[in-house]
Amino acid sequence: MAVKTHAASKAAPAHTAPNSAPTRTPTKIAPLADRAVVQPLEESEQMRGGLYIPDTAKEKPQQGKIIAVGPGRFEKDKRVPMEVKVGDRVLYGKYSGAEITVDDAQVLILRESDILAIIG
Repeated sequence: MAVKTHAASKAAPAHTAPNSAPTRTPTKIAPLADRAVVQPLEESEQMRGGLYIPDTAKEKPQQGKIIAVGPGRFEKDKRVPMEVKVGDRVLYGKYSGAEITVDDAQVLILRESDILAIIG
């Protein structure tokens, strides 16, 4: 008995970038609506005036790399596509989003409105 599949099921999901460079990303995360999954970029350790700054006193990073995006939000029964895409470096609000751990990696799930800017 043959199993029929739809052609759309074989196509790449809308939240992945075609021909994107291979990077270490967490297990498949498919954000919904206007959400994006961001991998925070670690800031280089700085010693000001020769003083050591412990990890607990450091500020949270506010830059990250987009690793997955949702299809976009609905507005007046039309889908509005996301302005950010996989691979973009972005700035986001200090305390925005939800921090989760997937495959021993910390990631943030943010709404598109929490993303402040795309870093060129």
